[in-house]
Amino acid sequence: MCSYCGCDSIEVIGRFMGEHEEIVNATGRMRAAVRSANPQAVEDARSEVSALLWPHTRAEEAGLFRVMAREELYADHIATLCGEHQNLDELLAVVTPGDDEAMLRFNDALRTHIDKEDNGLFPAAAVALDGAAWLEVHATTPHSHDGVVHVHASTGHGREAQADEGVA
Repeated sequence: MCSYCGCDSIEVIGRFMGEHEEIVNATGRMRAAVRSANPQAVEDARSEVSALLWPHTRAEEAGLFRVMAREELYADHIATLCGEHQNLDELLAVVTPGDDEAMLRFNDALRTHIDKEDNGLFPAAAVALDGAAWLEVHATTPHSHDGVVHVHASTGHGREAQADEGVA
């Protein structure tokens, strides 16, 4: 987690960084399950990682990534990060009991991806986006209060932004 620039004090960035910590911790539990070679433990751990990871990535893409991708300077990098989200899905799907190599591939890809966000994109966003852009990011990033998932405003495209069920 970035601790040098203060970007984590921006609500959505602080949230995403906190979620990164939760995902990494759950991945550690999955690593232990893989080493145990217990199929049910691996499935339970994979479900826990998935339940944290996919709402998180959808929220990033719906708000911050969408707003930042409008700027040509960030568009290619955002596209790469979205591709990495899909790759993480594929890597997670092949983690099986006793397969330390598949677990290592997932873990390495996850940590590299998180580093790109925490130490690259998020500090860049803190500098690049203005107040109106941050209001839009906040308004279009799915989140929940007491388990009710919602967004605060329309996407500006004539229809209300829809949050996927389970987005935190």
